[in-house]
Amino acid sequence: MEFLPPDLTWTGAGLLVAASFATSWLTAAFGIGGGLVLLALLGYVLPVAALIPVHGVAQFGSNAGRVIVQRAHIRWDAVLPFIAGAAVGAAAGAPFVTAFDDPPLKIALGVFIIAVTWIRLPALARGGAAMFATGGLVTTFATMFFGATGPLTAAFLEKALPERRQYSGTHAAAMTISHGFKIVAFGFAGFAFGTWLPLLAAMIASGFLGTIAGARMLMRMPETRFRLVFRILLTVLALDLMRRGVSAMGWLQ
Repeated sequence: MEFLPPDLTWTGAGLLVAASFATSWLTAAFGIGGGLVLLALLGYVLPVAALIPVHGVAQFGSNAGRVIVQRAHIRWDAVLPFIAGAAVGAAAGAPFVTAFDDPPLKIALGVFIIAVTWIRLPALARGGAAMFATGGLVTTFATMFFGATGPLTAAFLEKALPERRQYSGTHAAAMTISHGFKIVAFGFAGFAFGTWLPLLAAMIASGFLGTIAGARMLMRMPETRFRLVFRILLTVLALDLMRRGVSAMGWLQ
């Protein structure tokens, strides 16, 4: 059995394993950012055809690690209705996936994330099963077009969950399920995960260590500092999403 997929060097593999540790630490400590950073780094090393499925497995492992580490803080009363709403949102959005242009939607998503992040929304803060189900429906429906599941889900859950560990654990559970569905879909589509298993196992193991280190920092961090850093990171990601949308439309040329 080959330990590395074709066209991937040991140096590249080592960088990916290190990146998995660092990005898992980032997400565990501050609640957001690691998935998109890892996706960007994978883009420098992996062929395009392997980029999304490998990222999906790595993120499944990273978020599953967060679920294990932060299981005591997960709000299952939020996760279960959120998943139910997400299933409806995915089914409702599927017929319209190709109906809209991607660049304008990236700009719209960035604006939406910034608005949800910084504007006071008392209705979201009240939570409740109906609110979580609605959030799952709306965010999943939107991500059928936008493709940025993590930041959009994070923006909603951060408003609805009042404590940083509740947010982090609940977000991890939601993302684990989301990436699990993605892996199943790529498996049925014929992606050869077996070729990547040794590398993926190493990335998942290093990601779990990063999660443990990040979770320790999260435990020590004051609530107000966590909220501020989280919102700044989410805003930076939203602005980058808007930049990519504007660039794709040719407005920066």
